[in-house]
Amino acid sequence: MEHNFHRDVLRRIARKAMIDRGLEPDFPSDVLKELFEIKSPAIYNKIKARDLRNLLWCSVDNAESLDLDQLSYAELLPDNTVKMLVAIADVDALVCAQTPIDSHAGLNTASIYTIAEIFPMLPEKLSTDLTSLRFDADRCALVVEMIIDKDGIVTKSDVYCAMVCNHAKLDYESLAKWLDNEGPIPVELEKVKGLAANIRLQDEVAQKLKELRHEHGALEFEHIEVRPVFEGDILQEVNGERKNRAKSLIEDLMIASNSVTARFLAGKNFPSIRRVVRTPKRWDRIVELASEHGYSLPEKADSLALSLFLKFIKQNKTIQFSDISLSVLKLLGAGEYVVEAPGAVSEGHFGLAVKDYAHSTAPNRRYPDLITHRLLKAAMLGSNIPYSVAQLADIASHCTSKEDSAKKVERSVEKSAHAMLLENRIGETFEAIVSGASSKGTWIRLYHPHLEGKLIEGYHGLQVGNKIKAKLLHVDVESGFIDFERVY
Repeated sequence: MEHNFHRDVLRRIARKAMIDRGLEPDFPSDVLKELFEIKSPAIYNKIKARDLRNLLWCSVDNAESLDLDQLSYAELLPDNTVKMLVAIADVDALVCAQTPIDSHAGLNTASIYTIAEIFPMLPEKLSTDLTSLRFDADRCALVVEMIIDKDGIVTKSDVYCAMVCNHAKLDYESLAKWLDNEGPIPVELEKVKGLAANIRLQDEVAQKLKELRHEHGALEFEHIEVRPVFEGDILQEVNGERKNRAKSLIEDLMIASNSVTARFLAGKNFPSIRRVVRTPKRWDRIVELASEHGYSLPEKADSLALSLFLKFIKQNKTIQFSDISLSVLKLLGAGEYVVEAPGAVSEGHFGLAVKDYAHSTAPNRRYPDLITHRLLKAAMLGSNIPYSVAQLADIASHCTSKEDSAKKVERSVEKSAHAMLLENRIGETFEAIVSGASSKGTWIRLYHPHLEGKLIEGYHGLQVGNKIKAKLLHVDVESGFIDFERVY
């Protein structure tokens, strides 16, 4: 029935999923009261800050995004090294620790992006305005400065406070087409003299950073992001969007910045919250998966060997790369937040092949980043450490737990939307790949449309990465259930 395709149905499902997972979909009255008292963006007065507003800063994000967390700028130096600057919104300048706004942010720990509705970590008056690095607005920021040589090595780095101004709001899609010489120069880019050349330089630096990480075993996946297509409030379809060159540019700069902030805190003898992905427990299945595609991996987990396998698949089995990426990602397991005390040996991030990694580049959207900023500012000023190791350990554990809850909320709403789109296709047979297999059940992803469901019959002996045909048996929009049986 058509009314089931309405956005309001998905909104109701999303809000219920939030509450069921211990997340708060609405801001309580004490948050709104505090928010009312905040009238204007922050300016630095007690903190010694640089004035970098005249640099050719720009943001690159989704076209519709207003919660802008970072800007970037590059400068070629006389010795042919590049000074790369990443400005990150100083949310802490307006959101102080232990206030109602901070406490609520610390409860949900992240903005939650469902197909139906976004549940921001911070009220939109802050995240899309007063603490957002909006176009043509003077804002407080933490700046990560990196000197990067011709081989992509960060030879020097620093972190400091500055006033910045966003001179161009660019979007991933149009920028990627221009970078790949497949589309015209974006209007916003053309308006600012010298910015096009600056973006080309940033892209060049990002590619070098990526190449160096890959040499050390960083993994390259093809992640397909599902985006809904609504006509008014009626869901028409869901599209799968692949990572493009502009997204990679920003991702590579953010990974480098997050490594710098982790090392900065370690250098000041400060504790930190690190983002880690441990050595995968299902390495044996990854080895088996590689073997099925004619590739041999060592028995002991090795990120460089896995990186070379993914590169081999991308070059030789291009059509299958997305499927194999998904399978390996599932088998690697989720990342988590951990506290690192001064002087401790870092566990590192298996997928990124970096040892030092602290989330710091999205404080409007992620609570660990806001905590990291408070640590960074205290370290800059030589102030007392604002959190004990025990407090940071509690925050890290809570953020990991809530991140898992948030992902389950996003997935449950996504599944309800998918169930809507399949309601009228009961009995049809689809080509699919096994995307998850555990004691909890076996899941498959369809090739067309790009949707996922559960295999409730004929799943015995299947492993992640197996290709099958499946018949749609049943859907339930409210629960998000999409059930299939294997067709032999």
